[in-house]
Amino acid sequence: MEQVILVDEQDNEIGLMEKIEAHRQALLHRAFSIFIFNSKGEMLLQQRSLKKYHCGGMWTNACCSHPRANESNIDAATRRLKEEMGIETSLEKIFDFTYKAEFDNGLTEHEFDHVFVGYYDGNLDVDYNEVEEFVWATMPRIEESVANRGYFYTPWFLIAFPKVNEWWKAQQAK
Repeated sequence: MEQVILVDEQDNEIGLMEKIEAHRQALLHRAFSIFIFNSKGEMLLQQRSLKKYHCGGMWTNACCSHPRANESNIDAATRRLKEEMGIETSLEKIFDFTYKAEFDNGLTEHEFDHVFVGYYDGNLDVDYNEVEEFVWATMPRIEESVANRGYFYTPWFLIAFPKVNEWWKAQQAK
């Protein structure tokens, strides 16, 4: 049984709960989202597996998940990126945010989301139980797609991407 870490609005741990039950009750829990870039300046997007319990078939960042009990956010992000995409790289936290999104199936994502970035140019070893497809795309192309076809993207991606894009532009200006 997979559990999530329940937190308060300041990300202080207040308990554990089975993942689906936390989503049924719309309880705030800890999560992370990882954005991966390559040396060509492209960002990795994944299309979530059609089998996912919510947002199946939607496009999103390279990887997102929840840390386990007694697991740091960075350790969880590193572990999950390897499991889901076959990527091993160093990650840097750039910001966090809280959001709440209700889905048609009665589940709600209510997450305190820690956002990490990393760089990777190697081959991917994708877990196709988690990922339907993946693509590398330029930031301007993603920006245009989000502006014109935002309904193809997960709710958390639509919140995080503008902030990641600002961070990316600042990195390019250095």
